[in-house]
Amino acid sequence: MFLTSKLLPVPHGFSVREGGVSEGAFRSLNLAFAGGDDAERVRENHRRLAEAGGFGLPELHTVSQVHGDVVLKVDAAPASEALRPRGEADALVTSRPGAALGVRTADCVPILIADERGQRVAAVHSGWRGTDLRISARAVEALVRDGARAGGLVAAIGPAIQRCCYEVSDELALRFRKAFGPGVAVLKGGRWHLDLGYAVRHTLAEAGIPLEQIEVLPQCTACDAQRFFSHRRDKGVTGRHLSFIVSRA
Repeated sequence: MFLTSKLLPVPHGFSVREGGVSEGAFRSLNLAFAGGDDAERVRENHRRLAEAGGFGLPELHTVSQVHGDVVLKVDAAPASEALRPRGEADALVTSRPGAALGVRTADCVPILIADERGQRVAAVHSGWRGTDLRISARAVEALVRDGARAGGLVAAIGPAIQRCCYEVSDELALRFRKAFGPGVAVLKGGRWHLDLGYAVRHTLAEAGIPLEQIEVLPQCTACDAQRFFSHRRDKGVTGRHLSFIVSRA
């Protein structure tokens, strides 16, 4: 139902396709209401994930993701309506005991971050725009403002579209190479291939997290249709994964 990182000291996960009740293009653990799936099936998928992940579904906080660099701090009880987004943002941070933070992806990069004790945590959604805006660094800064030490944070970069499948324009590739170094994009068969995970790891390290405290999960969402949804591969008609992290109670 979900993958985990050996580094994070709290309940967390990067969901995969298996384990849900959705059908067709959304088979089976689709965790997004938008796109055309049956709402009751999506609610059941969330219930199953929460049970497997060890958190109460009413404690799950999400946002309407807009491909920006806004970080929302969660310091209050959840909204009265479970699964209702708390606002527009692309990252959430909290030190509220027992709060679960979640971001949805289907090729974009999910990032989960925690401090040494698991008391302060963050969940980040980073598409190419958010990566270019260094949204993951903004999340680190928010955790530091809340009392964390950047050098004590650990981070996991979850499954996303990898360089093998992510062809981009010359303009975007050169823009990223200028910002993150030549290793972030390579030419293959005359086309540029972009490595968003490379850029995110670079950003987290620049923000103060030691490289040995950053794990990059290698799975490519576009390559593996059995285990992952992919917006690019499926031409927009697909489900969404939910990556979650729970602050230590």
